[in-house]
Amino acid sequence: MHDFSPENIARLLRAGLPGKKSHLKMIPPGRELAVSESETDQVRNSSVLLLLFQHEGKLHTCLTKRATGMKNHPGQISLPGGRIEEGEKPEVTALREAQEEVGIDPADVLLLGRLSDLYVQVSRFKIFPFVGWLDYKPEFQINVAEAEKVILFPIQEFFEEKRLKYFPVQTSTGLLDVPCFQFDGEIIWGATAMILSEFLDVLKYPQFTMSQ
Repeated sequence: MHDFSPENIARLLRAGLPGKKSHLKMIPPGRELAVSESETDQVRNSSVLLLLFQHEGKLHTCLTKRATGMKNHPGQISLPGGRIEEGEKPEVTALREAQEEVGIDPADVLLLGRLSDLYVQVSRFKIFPFVGWLDYKPEFQINVAEAEKVILFPIQEFFEEKRLKYFPVQTSTGLLDVPCFQFDGEIIWGATAMILSEFLDVLKYPQFTMSQ
């Protein structure tokens, strides 16, 4: 039986990250992971929080459906997060944004570690994902200016059985057949799917290979 305790997850995060190997499984067609020379001065840094908690006996995380009025990625499924303010540490940003978006008290979150940085070519964001743990299922308070709803994503179920699918999604560059996770009537793709993919691979350690 797999150990989903915070102590074991923290140990797995410290053991090494698959990074690109996991991200490429879920990258939309025609997108690049590396920052090109012409894009270097346009990159904006942001952080997200992959918040873990037990619900109905299984490991879950919190996803949000972005408000349709948001400037970047409106209506898409994401992890709580946002742009890093000047002088702010990335982990502080992740906790602050989780509090602002869905009402998570930073004092209650135990940070277990971080996942690999990820560049989103279409919006020029470099994302720093952090993994946190709550000892209880939170009572979410949604900031409707930023999120339409919260999704309790059963990450343990996606670990236990293969759930990768492909689905046509309308993007800023046209209709793409993207690798995705499907849950609760929603399509989870792009950066969020790539981050979840890496975390699922971390949970399977040492089965994944570190070659990239």
